[in-house]
Amino acid sequence: MAARTARPSLYISVDIEADGPIPGPYSMISFGASVAGRQDGGSYTAADPEELTFYRELRPISDEFVPEALAVSGLDRDRLVREGADPETAMAQFRAWVREVSVGAQPVMCGYPASFDWTFLYWYLMRFGGDSPFGHSGCLDMKTLYATKARVPLRAAVKGRMPKALLSGRRHTHHALDDAIEQAELMSNLMLWEGPADGQG
Repeated sequence: MAARTARPSLYISVDIEADGPIPGPYSMISFGASVAGRQDGGSYTAADPEELTFYRELRPISDEFVPEALAVSGLDRDRLVREGADPETAMAQFRAWVREVSVGAQPVMCGYPASFDWTFLYWYLMRFGGDSPFGHSGCLDMKTLYATKARVPLRAAVKGRMPKALLSGRRHTHHALDDAIEQAELMSNLMLWEGPADGQG
């Protein structure tokens, strides 16, 4: 029996801003996405992270919020209550965008770290529409990717300890699209990095 050929992977950097620690009681108030690049077998091709992007600010889904969490994004929650996109509409638009940009490939969400952003993104996709274009496990954590390639413990996988050449030159602004674009550059740099020279961390 012939080996099954895996589809190429299209890596999509996603950053979310939320007004609390978990979805449901709290809300995802904005999210941004940027196509980082495409992997076909052993070959990775970086994309221009500003070329294919998606961004929405969302209407909160509950009255609960953590002021410190809300303050990180700088977004006005009262304005979002009035003007934020309907979550069901926004997630339908996002699904359509992911499927459009990933034709011929399997979309993979990537984040730094992925755990927080994936928790909100997947919950929202399933809660508002019942379908995820990434499946139930189509995410890649950049911290884990770096830790594996650098051969360091996960706790040591922090940007401050990474080689400068891996980092994006863009500022981390806590605007979801800005940060998704910044992280898309990090993702491509990590994918193309061969790891440290022997004996170096």
